[in-house]
Amino acid sequence: MSVSPAMLEALYDALFSERRLLDDLIAQMRRQRTAVGADDIDSVDESTFATHRILATLGQARQRRRQLNVLLGGSEECTLRELEELLGDRVDERLRDARLRLQQAADVLTREVGMNRKLLREALSNTNQHVRTLSGGAAMSATYASEGVLPTTPAGSRGVLVNRTV
Repeated sequence: MSVSPAMLEALYDALFSERRLLDDLIAQMRRQRTAVGADDIDSVDESTFATHRILATLGQARQRRRQLNVLLGGSEECTLRELEELLGDRVDERLRDARLRLQQAADVLTREVGMNRKLLREALSNTNQHVRTLSGGAAMSATYASEGVLPTTPAGSRGVLVNRTV
């Protein structure tokens, strides 16, 4: 199959665009982590909405690359390595570098998302514990096994920190 230089340029552009979007997601993950650490709920919301916008754009960029995969002789779902093997010596150093940088950005994003998930779980757990303490509720484990089970605390110990009477 004949692959034009314009097609290879379009592939390079697609890889570069995806990497730029992943870099933007990485920045949003870091921004979100900073906002959670500072208890800045507005910034958390803003970074969440920005993340959704970037993900929508990334979906479009990936669709573009899937279409290029087909035009270049592969399948929609072929990996970048498979596409590189299919194209053989038509892949220059610039395309290899773009593929490598995209994969590196994806690896960094995976680590950033993992850190955010852990931080958000911890923040949620701390918030739940704080609310239970303020409301005088007993500490409950955060497992599904405890759902629907009411804490067994003496009525007199409720509302120790917050006076519920008006």
